[in-house]
Amino acid sequence: MQELLVDFITSLDGYGAAEGWPGFWGLQGPEYLAWLGEQPERDYTILMGANTYRLMSGFAAEAETLEADEAAAVDELARTPKFVFSSTLQPPLAWANTELVGGSAVEAVAALKRDGAGPMRTLGSLALCRSLLEAGLVDRFRVVVFPVITGSTGRDRIYDGYPDVALDMVASRTFDGRLQLLEYVPTVLTSPPGSESAS
Repeated sequence: MQELLVDFITSLDGYGAAEGWPGFWGLQGPEYLAWLGEQPERDYTILMGANTYRLMSGFAAEAETLEADEAAAVDELARTPKFVFSSTLQPPLAWANTELVGGSAVEAVAALKRDGAGPMRTLGSLALCRSLLEAGLVDRFRVVVFPVITGSTGRDRIYDGYPDVALDMVASRTFDGRLQLLEYVPTVLTSPPGSESAS
């Protein structure tokens, strides 16, 4: 069975981005950027939805306008195998090494976990991640928390609509004295912890 990792960056109050703020809320430091470049999950197949595909493939198309470290990251993503789950996009997709999958993402990912050639991780794609977690397909759930609260400008609330989930911590790390990596094994709950019907 292949591993599936859900991977988010978030503000302390649970937003994936904020209006007017730079990427990474402007707080990425050398330790965090080095870890991004060396993490073992770089060889994982990437799973994403249509909105994330449109955003990231747009960055790829404009790679020559990006700063060197951003362009290198986008170039590496272009080389990585990717599955896009969408009923609105049409083949062929322009971004290299990208396969379009229609129909049920849950069924397709369950098949990839069972029969696929390697481990997988998500990129953005909040609704996709939520549906995969609800289906019990997520093996690891990793969050890098940035030390900002973006209550006025935050967008892309990550956990809205999620089921209740118990998280068993398996790893943690601090980057650049301010960013906190938290890694968990998730268990979707059918009722609050401690009740007789909790899973």
